[in-house]
Amino acid sequence: MRIVLVGPPGAGKGTQATLLAAKLGVPHISTGDLFRANISQQTELGKLAKSYMDAGNLVPDEVTIGMAKDRMEQPDAENGFLLDGFPRNVSQAEALDEVLNTESIKLDAVLDLEVPEAEVVKRIAGRRICRNDSAHVFHVEYKPAAKEGVCDVCGGELYQRDDDSEDTVRKRLEVYHTQTEPIIDYYKAQGLVVTISSLGPVEEITKRALEALKREDDDK
Repeated sequence: MRIVLVGPPGAGKGTQATLLAAKLGVPHISTGDLFRANISQQTELGKLAKSYMDAGNLVPDEVTIGMAKDRMEQPDAENGFLLDGFPRNVSQAEALDEVLNTESIKLDAVLDLEVPEAEVVKRIAGRRICRNDSAHVFHVEYKPAAKEGVCDVCGGELYQRDDDSEDTVRKRLEVYHTQTEPIIDYYKAQGLVVTISSLGPVEEITKRALEALKREDDDK
């Protein structure tokens, strides 16, 4: 299957993308991974992206699209892929359609992870990270440390990242609503959108997504 995963920050896209890609047997293609791979391998697109980033500028859509196109042309993506973080706006969605049409390939579904805004704020603003190891992540409500402010694993100090503050989260949501959310209507017009709730245990959301994608596939 060829799937685009969308949803607001805090919807659990990264977690679900990894799990769903493994279940479906297709590569998980994330924007972050694309940038890291191209920059570390010093590809032409990677060098170009780094030049914009080093100057403090946004990387143009055409660079991101070029990276995504190259990745989708790799042998492991021949039978499908799961795109996470791309397309991020309608112009990228239109460009993706052009790339796929050139190869006579179509998307099978756009999976929309729906979560209330208040829950997004609670999920992100409640995160606490260990200063010693950023892989040690806690949550004031969902996964509290045994001792407040202290990492259970190594005893390091737990802190809230600047981009996890409530004000920053609400600004990120505004960006999502104005830039990314319009792609849902774009894909609805093509009959591709499958919306599921992103509330509940991780494994329950994965099961819900797989069932919804299967129904979508059976209907075609």
